[in-house]
Amino acid sequence: MRILIIEDELRLAEALEQLLMHNNYQVDLALDGEDGLYQALTGNHDMIVLDIMLPKRDGISLLNELRQQQLGTPVILLTAKSETRDKVHGLDSGADDYLTKPFKTSELLARIRALSRRRGEITVTDNLVFADMEFNPHSLELWVGKQRFMLTKKEGQLLEYLINNQGRALSSTSIVQKVWGFDSDAEDNRVQVYISFLRKKLKKLGSMAEIRNIRGVGYLLAERADQSSRLEQ
Repeated sequence: MRILIIEDELRLAEALEQLLMHNNYQVDLALDGEDGLYQALTGNHDMIVLDIMLPKRDGISLLNELRQQQLGTPVILLTAKSETRDKVHGLDSGADDYLTKPFKTSELLARIRALSRRRGEITVTDNLVFADMEFNPHSLELWVGKQRFMLTKKEGQLLEYLINNQGRALSSTSIVQKVWGFDSDAEDNRVQVYISFLRKKLKKLGSMAEIRNIRGVGYLLAERADQSSRLEQ
């Protein structure tokens, strides 16, 4: 199960990240509302833990945007506010649950488990499918027919990003921000290296999926037109 934490208090965010990872959850972290919205819309998350008071974009407007975009990912709101009207506002905006700071970590874990049970353990997003390949972002297994490859974590994050944005050309900058993070010093050549890794594995599996170079833009995940065109880009 993969959880996105959107929280601007760095210590709390990192503490929650460690807590959830210790309890065998996969975790992505965003420290402001703009990055949180971007990750929520382009990622593959089973649940979102969202603070209301955020820089760049507040949690309520972020949540409204997610629901307007038809994103049904369950959301647990975190806030320092305790008034009933704030709770009602959050729930009416599309939140599934609500916790007031400060809270016990055991209560957050219980809320996550309870919300998971209500959603049938949320297994809809386990496998990503494109063309003839199937990818599990949790186990990092890539399948084409009966053939399997195990990807590295970065390869998996890159492929997940490409699949979730299939049909769209992605710039190297956007890939670096999504896979390595906004504060990363990773450069375009790092992206090129990992694109090459994925291309080689897709070719070895004989997949109909390919990663194309779009001149002046970036990279595009697409399906080959026919079997005879199986040449590495």
